[in-house]
Amino acid sequence: MVLFVNKQKATEALGLSSETLKRYRLQGEWIEGIHWVRINSRCVRYNLELIQDWFHNRHDPAAHLRAIEFYQASLLSNQKKSNNFIFKTNNISHKRDLLILIRCTKLNI
Repeated sequence: MVLFVNKQKATEALGLSSETLKRYRLQGEWIEGIHWVRINSRCVRYNLELIQDWFHNRHDPAAHLRAIEFYQASLLSNQKKSNNFIFKTNNISHKRDLLILIRCTKLNI
């Protein structure tokens, strides 16, 4: 599981100052959306696992690239889509039946 943490936890876990975290972000050492994400204009979260891998593989970019590819492949948005919903809706002939099915599914009926 990927753990994104706030600045305080990142500084503690990585042993870096908040200024160093910011410098790595702004200088492009870390990739936005991979090593860190911007929640809003004042809130940044850091991907501890990939940043630690970056530290271990700073002099072997190919090894770190493999870690990034593994991370991206593990994201739910990159998983194979389930056909369960398609199979459930194949026999639905009316919009009303579909709405009932959706409500029942949400309520686990």
